Amino acid sequence: MGSSRKSNVVSIYNHLQAILPIRRDVRFHLPPERISDWHFAAGPTFTAFLNTFSIVLPVGERFFIDSVRAYRDQITDPELKKAITAFIGQEAMHGREHEDLNAALFAVAPVAPKFERFVKRLLDGITRNLGKEFSLSATIALEHFTALLADSVLREPRVAAGAEPHYAALWKWHALEETEHKAVAFDVWETVMGRGPRAYAIRCLGLALATVIFWGLVIPVFLQVLRTEGKLTDVKGWAKFFRYTFGDIGLLRIQLKNYADYFRPGFHPWDHDNREYLLQIDAFLEAQERLVA
Repeated sequence: MGSSRKSNVVSIYNHLQAILPIRRDVRFHLPPERISDWHFAAGPTFTAFLNTFSIVLPVGERFFIDSVRAYRDQITDPELKKAITAFIGQEAMHGREHEDLNAALFAVAPVAPKFERFVKRLLDGITRNLGKEFSLSATIALEHFTALLADSVLREPRVAAGAEPHYAALWKWHALEETEHKAVAFDVWETVMGRGPRAYAIRCLGLALATVIFWGLVIPVFLQVLRTEGKLTDVKGWAKFFRYTFGDIGLLRIQLKNYADYFRPGFHPWDHDNREYLLQIDAFLEAQERLVA
């Protein structure tokens, strides 16, 4: 790549040194008996939606780690190398804690472990058949998606209000760290791929395909989880679900413009500058220590 882009990566990390990602070993001790109703305020449909999303996280985060690690030897900028190491550590911790949530879900929803195994085979196939370039493109696409969901969790306190405290803490911690490392994989991409037409095309194709595949896989499993719980025809649950996803709370609705911004040629994750939420981390960690004490 050209020297101008390399200096730009350095300037990004110099500018954001105070919020370079940090690996934190946090435990949440989720009560497994609450798996189907942990978000009492939002209702069982929204709870099942987040539970279904959690199924893909441990295998997805291992895929992200492998995709970024495949290029680590090509990175020379010392700050970006530090960020990569912290990114890998954070994703490993996220996977570990979501495995606890998933274990509780697997015990009551037989479709869940089958779905996890399918997603793992799919991601392994991408790596094996499409190569590390497309794997990294898929990673930055899905990191964009998770960063947007994280922003919604942090921006809109009503998303977590009324949830069981341990589960709410898990999702807030995940949102904080997803925000903290949201540009790491992207900066690896631009360092090794640059910003030329080919890199732009592969980047956009990655998000387009990831969106179709993700929702195409998640929605049927989400419905199956609801069917298993006997909540598929719960009208009140669906009404709350709409409120939380596309209504006035709008976890998904409020991110539609930011989602589309990824297709802008000059896009960078920190164009959506929400670093102010990271000022909550120390207070969150103190509260979490009290919660699990």
